[in-house]
Amino acid sequence: MPGAALRGFGRAYMNSGGSAAWTRKEGKSPSGGLNERGRKSYERANPGSDLKAPQPEGGPRKKSFCARMRGMRKRQKPSNNTGKDRLSKALRKWKC
Repeated sequence: MPGAALRGFGRAYMNSGGSAAWTRKEGKSPSGGLNERGRKSYERANPGSDLKAPQPEGGPRKKSFCARMRGMRKRQKPSNNTGKDRLSKALRKWKC
């Protein structure tokens, strides 16, 4: 099983005071947002939170998310708006 040797390393890293997966590359989805591992890591670090996967097909969560993120887009520097930044990827993933 590839990567099996690294599984224990992640727990040891966290036990020694390392950072949570949602703050590192392994907890982030390449297409934007957090992957399942990142969401679970965030929920462990912040008890009471309940992060859910993106809702691109529609609904109140999508409407709210898109409205919030469009506000962030306006505050973003034009030089950061490359289409490869985390905000652009998240907006694409949610189909905003």
